Amino acid sequence: MSFVLASTSASRRAMLDAAGIEHDAIPSGLDEDAAKAALAAEALKPRDLADALAEMKALRAATRVPGTMVLGADSVVTLADGTVLDKPVDRANATAHLRAMSGGRHDLFSAAVIVEDGRPVWRHVGHARLTVRSLSDGFIESYLDAEWPAIAGCVGCFRIEGPGVQLFDRVEGDHWTILGMPLIEVARYLRQRGKLAA
Repeated sequence: MSFVLASTSASRRAMLDAAGIEHDAIPSGLDEDAAKAALAAEALKPRDLADALAEMKALRAATRVPGTMVLGADSVVTLADGTVLDKPVDRANATAHLRAMSGGRHDLFSAAVIVEDGRPVWRHVGHARLTVRSLSDGFIESYLDAEWPAIAGCVGCFRIEGPGVQLFDRVEGDHWTILGMPLIEVARYLRQRGKLAA
């Protein structure tokens, strides 16, 4: 049985590659805006929202690759006041997100769900706390000059492996959860299933 990542996210692919986890990657095919609108009516907690989106991505992709083990992943950032951030729609929106994050302590949830034969067989949601330093308008502009549009697909407007690390005073949580997938737990499950050497 092959292993498929239901995403073309460069960072998630790079994590699996660096870990030596052989995989194919396909777009999930999920209309994320429609899915988020439908889930908003359920008033899910941010952790459960990330989990639900990861599951929906895996299930959707699995219909196109029967007989495979499919991994879906999603991340959600919640501001200190409970506001859930989405991916920025444009640079002005990214500026607003960074201003809202400035000087606060926020939550990041990165969920992973594995689907087999049309049903979820495993899931995990990683949690990290992000303390963002006070960001000047000048820093935000120079940061976006360097990072936009590369961070257009990043919830929280950062790539922690790049200049995004400069946003933070403190980060609590494992590195892979912050990158967008709880990789240690994914690898543990794959070992249990015999997909990786024990």
